[in-house]
Amino acid sequence: MRSIREIEILENIPVLLRTSLNVPVVRGKIEDEFRLKSALPSIEYLRSRYARVILLSHISGRGTETLHPMYEAMRQWVPGLVWCPVSTGTQARSAVRELPPGGVLMLENLRRHAGEEKNDTEFAKELAMLGDVFVQDSFDVCHREHASVVGIPTLLPSYAGFTVESEVEALSKALSPKRPSLAVIGGAKFSTKEPVLKKLLATYDRVFVGGALANDFLKAKGISVGTSRVSLEGKEGIRELLTNPRLLLPLDVVVAPMGSAREEAREAMLGDIRAEEAVLDAGSKTGAMLAKLVKDSKTILWNGPLGVYEDGFADATRTLARAVAASKAHSIIGGGDTVAVLEELSLAHQCSFLSTGGGAMLDFLAYGTLPGLAALK
Repeated sequence: MRSIREIEILENIPVLLRTSLNVPVVRGKIEDEFRLKSALPSIEYLRSRYARVILLSHISGRGTETLHPMYEAMRQWVPGLVWCPVSTGTQARSAVRELPPGGVLMLENLRRHAGEEKNDTEFAKELAMLGDVFVQDSFDVCHREHASVVGIPTLLPSYAGFTVESEVEALSKALSPKRPSLAVIGGAKFSTKEPVLKKLLATYDRVFVGGALANDFLKAKGISVGTSRVSLEGKEGIRELLTNPRLLLPLDVVVAPMGSAREEAREAMLGDIRAEEAVLDAGSKTGAMLAKLVKDSKTILWNGPLGVYEDGFADATRTLARAVAASKAHSIIGGGDTVAVLEELSLAHQCSFLSTGGGAMLDFLAYGTLPGLAALK
């Protein structure tokens, strides 16, 4: 990939910067600024060299959400930031023309257009018309074949931004860990995690599976998981991975009827989960086991919470976060909820590297590249 540093002429040049502004918003307020702050180095580099910077980004959801709360938040760090309520068409082109050298313009949510996720050629052309150069700095979407990820690079000279460069460097190193090494993979959907689990089991000394993902493995072992969320696919793949001695599963769990409050939950050993209960978090014995493994490791890779974090079941995740932060190991952490816990505990600065990607991080570890990276070559 060519680096943003290799762009020979920037003064007065309109540069399309695909950046990551996809952060959680509750009642119009930003809940986590990690990705917004990660976007700043590339923006400042282009702005300080008097490029005319056009920010392209998205927010997940139904396709009707707005990036305006991100605009309000970014104004404190980007002087004179300009807002445009559309991302293509006459109004967007006019806003680009009026942008002075060193100015920064934020366009509206790209996913308001069906052409973004469909990688529509005409939509990519409309975006490309707004600039002369393209910089990819949104690592978190580089596993998606979307118009602003793989379409624009076919139309404009394209470069990697600072976030993408640092992600590739850090995650490439993670593929050759110093030993002893520990990988922790949480979340759900075994079908999306199977490739990375196979890769990590071949390169890491211990691979712990937590979150809803662990339910699939426990069920495959014949352990009742009550009403817990489980995958309906990948049973043969799970059985194959269960034969690997490097694979670790929870020793105990936190359970309660689905929809219960945290105070109504109880800890249970495997085999003691009632038919009406669901697994909502890893238990204290599991947390202690992970803390011991962390202490003895030289490399720690972690992606995904160990419980239903969004419903308040975060005790095991917090226990692991504290252990990783206190460790002297090289730690690579990814996934929005995982990073959010570290920031909530003010421990993020004690980790070696925080990835802006969740699924993109896992796909890179599994395959060594991503569609959005390949498009820059």
